[in-house]
Formats: sequence, C-alpha cells, structure tokens
Amino acid sequence: MMTDIPGSEDDIYREQLPNFKSLLLRQSKECCSPRSFKNRLPILSWLPTYQWNFLFQDFVAGLTVGLTAIPQSIAYAVVAGLPPQYGLYSAFMSCFIYIFFGSCKDITIGPTAIMALMIQTHVNGYNEDFAILAAFLTGFVIFGMGLLNLGVLVQFISIPVVTGFTTAAAVTIGSGQINPLFGMKSKSNSFINSWEHFFTHFGDIRSNDAILGVLSLLTLLLLRKFKDVKCLPKMLTKYVALSRNALAVIVGILLAYFLTSDGVEPFKLTGKIEAGLPPFKPPPFHTTINGVEYSFTEMVTSLGSSLITIPLISILETVAIAKSFAKGKTVDASQEMVAVGLCNIISSFVQSMPITGSFTRTALNNASGVKTTLGGAVTGILVILTLAFLTSTFYYIPKATLSAIIIAAMIFMVDHERIVEVWKSKKSDMIPFLVTLLACLFLGLEYGMILGIGVNLMFILITSARPYVLFELVKVADMQVLTVEVHSDLKYSAAEYLKDRIFSYVVEHPEIDIVILKGEEIFSIDSTVGLNLVMLKKDLENIHCEMIFWNWNVSAAGVVCRLDDKTKGEFYNGKTASEVVEKFLRVKENYDSV
Repeated sequence: MMTDIPGSEDDIYREQLPNFKSLLLRQSKECCSPRSFKNRLPILSWLPTYQWNFLFQDFVAGLTVGLTAIPQSIAYAVVAGLPPQYGLYSAFMSCFIYIFFGSCKDITIGPTAIMALMIQTHVNGYNEDFAILAAFLTGFVIFGMGLLNLGVLVQFISIPVVTGFTTAAAVTIGSGQINPLFGMKSKSNSFINSWEHFFTHFGDIRSNDAILGVLSLLTLLLLRKFKDVKCLPKMLTKYVALSRNALAVIVGILLAYFLTSDGVEPFKLTGKIEAGLPPFKPPPFHTTINGVEYSFTEMVTSLGSSLITIPLISILETVAIAKSFAKGKTVDASQEMVAVGLCNIISSFVQSMPITGSFTRTALNNASGVKTTLGGAVTGILVILTLAFLTSTFYYIPKATLSAIIIAAMIFMVDHERIVEVWKSKKSDMIPFLVTLLACLFLGLEYGMILGIGVNLMFILITSARPYVLFELVKVADMQVLTVEVHSDLKYSAAEYLKDRIFSYVVEHPEIDIVILKGEEIFSIDSTVGLNLVMLKKDLENIHCEMIFWNWNVSAAGVVCRLDDKTKGEFYNGKTASEVVEKFLRVKENYDSV
C-alpha cells in the first residue's frame, strides 16, 4: 500500500521556488558567458585550429559550388519573377555571413527553388520591393526564434509532411519550367495552369528552344552519372559531373552568341543583366507601384501569412540539410536559425530575396571535399566577379537552358526512397503526406504546409484521446477481477473515454467484483483525468463494484489523492493481481472489524 502521497501542490511549489530562482540565475550567467558567445560564433571554434592544407580543398569546393550557384541563382530569380541580377544579389552576401555564424561546414546559403516559388506571387502581383522586405522580415523572425532557442519547434513537423511539401514544391517548380523549356511564354507558373497552357498552346512551341531545352536536360541527366565512367580518370569524371550546370550554361551561351546574326536571336535569351554590385541600403519599408503608394503596414498586410510560412520553410530546409550532412554529429538547430536569420537580414540590405540552405549546392560542397565554411568566401568572390565583369556575357544565356537546369534539379528533389520508406513503415503516415502533397499542388505551398501540419496534429490528438486499453478477467479468491491496462500516458482528452470504457465493460459483465487499474505506464495525469477516476470509482461503488489502483507512481497517484482523501488507501504495489487483491481484502477486513 502506498503511503508517501505528496501533499498540496502549494507545498511543492514553495519547495521548488529556490530551485527555479537558481536555475534562472544560472541560465542568465551562461547566456553572457564566453562559452555562449563562442557557440553563437562557431568560427571561433574552428579558425584557431585551421590547417593550411585545408585551404586548397576549401578553394576547390568554393569554386565548384560557385560555378553551380551562378546559373542556379539567375534561374531562381526568373522563377521568382525578379530581374536575373537579383538572384546573384541574393547569393553573394550570404556566403560571407554564414562563414562566421554557420555551424555546418557543408551548407551553402542562397536562393532556392522553394523560396523563389513562395515569393513569386508577391513579386508578380506587386514588385521586387516586396521580395526584399520579405527577406528582411523573414530573417528577423528566424533570428529571433534562434536567440530564443526555439529550434526544438522543428521537431513538431513530421517527415511525411516535409516529404509531401518538398515533393509538391519540386513538381510545381518543374511544371512551371515546362513552357520555357519549349520556348513558350506562360504568365503562370502554377502546377495546373502551366500544364493547361502547355497542352493548349502547342502552336507556340519554338523548335530551336525545344531542341536546345530537351538536349540540355538529357545532357544534364547523363552528366550526373558521368562520375561513374571507369575508362577515364576519376578526378576528371568527378569534376565534369559536379560542374554540369556551368557546362550547360557555357555551351548555351556559345551557341546563342555565334548563331545570333543581324540582331536575329535563335533562342529566347535571359536578356540584359544589370552590371555591378547593388548599393548597400536599408530594405524598402514603403514602395510605389503605378503611382500608388504602399506603406509599410500595407506591404506587411500584402505579404500576409507568408511571413510565417517562409521563415518556417527556410528553417526546415536548413535544419534538414544540416542533419543530412552531420554524419552523426549533433545539429544545433537554434544556431542554424541564428545564422540563416542574419543571412536574410544582412542580405536584404543588398536587395536579396528570401534565402535558405540549398540541398543541391550543399551536396556539391560536400562532394568537393570542403573542410570549413571558409569555402563560402570563394563562392561569394566568384559571384561578385560575375556581377562586376560577366553580366554582359550572361545576356546570351538561353531561357531553355535555365529551365533545363531547374527541371534537372527538381527531378532529384523528389525523395522517392523516403516515400517508399513511409509506405513500408506505417501506411497511415501516407495520409498527412498525401494531404500535404495535394494541398500544395492545388491550393498553394503555404496552405498545403498548414493543412499537412493540421492533419498530423489531428492524428496526435486522436491517439491521445483514444489510448489503447487492455481488459483481462481473472479469478482471485472466488472473486471475479477485471484488470485494466492503459498502454500510454493519460491526458485530459482521454479522461471521459477511459471512464466510459471501463464502466460500460463492468455493466456488461455484472459478475465483476473488483476493477484493478494498472499504472505502470501512466507517468503523469492532470486534474481532468484525476476527477474522472474519482467519479468512476464512485459510479462503480453504486453498482457494488470496488476499484483499486495497482503500481502507480507517486506523482500520478498524488493528483487523485489530493482530489479525494478516501482514495489514499486504494493504491497498492505488488507483483501480481492476486497479491494486490489479497492486500486489499486484508485492509478491508481490518477496516470492517473496526
């Protein structure tokens, strides 16, 4: 029988108050300690131990990533509806910021396809100022969450939801490029509208663009496997495969340049890219469109829910990438949030769109053997040199080539293996995956993510409200005993359900004399559960059935006992149901004799 039931909750709080004060004081000291400062500036950890032989590997990795980052940045600016140079603006500053604050050596921060797609609506509906302001506010939100150590929130979004979102994003982005791949002009990049336009405007296909686009796409897919060729030097095949995007752009530029004659262009071209670095200035807090002035409040209102979903997706992308390349090391999600937040905030001062970690360029960085985040400096310098000297050359990039680069990247963004794993492990997890996927495709990425998370939470609530309850009838001392075992913790949402299940079972089996509620898997309960257990005990007594509690821990038992003092004598410990019943009967016999 349990006798060490806790006293009132006020007594417990008074005992723990000094502990809370000391904990708060300790955390305040740690926040201002050199260790905390060092954690917020990871460069202070690796720079003192930096070796000169790392420099060459960081240089090669940074150069390789830069050759991919340049065409991708231009392509993603086009996806976002921005002038091409804005993609390069978004790429160079973040490379330098992440060197100081990033905790994962492989990650490269910059424009991504998903960020471009999510900001596209605001750019097409308004102007580029909305994209720049979104980057600033996105960074502010992410940075604040990082300082508050809210990286744990990422754990509340399940893998099926993330997989559904990335799959839908890849399909939507790839679909949006199907018309430019064939030289067709389409005003919308949404999934449905892109394919509707493609199938209803076959007459608009430009043969030169279609041939170049399809051949570029096939070449990119083949070059991805070029590293597996055995008859050529491994170093050659590896770097040809890694530099495939840059090679596709170079070939496209050369074809467009030499085939252009008398002002007649054989392909649809990217066009003029503004040369030079952007001015360093605050992001726009007001703007004018067609003579209409938009205040800061009106701009924020127009951005709407994207100021929540864009930071959320940015965090998800970066943390997921960091975990993928952590190789068993612990990922500090909060520090990654600080780094990405600062990258967005500072980059918005050079006219950047919202940015985050890029899986494609991170994988490239890792494959190139990068040793530290210093490789990002080489990538950033390469982008700066491009803005300063090569923008006139990029005039000749065919749009079909950029579309091929994007589609090739999106094909491998769909994680087929993860989808199969979800199906094999637990088929019910396909429901949040499919809800997220379909909602993102037909309603938009923002609504799809919200619906996916909502469905996931609904699953959690259903599980919490309907725990698995096991009933077992046993015979003890000529008495019919019902043992009830709950295979989960008890929350308030399950209180009524458990009470009704037990009472209904006893009513259906009037021969039951005693109900034993096992508490070995019940670690904590709230007052709602406690009140329902007290009411259940009284209801069972009204139909001449006893109820006792078996092997409950002190914390959970204390909630019930503080609600009803009479239940203190109903908690027993024992190895078997027979032992517990015998203890109960002896106590009852002694009580009756008194």
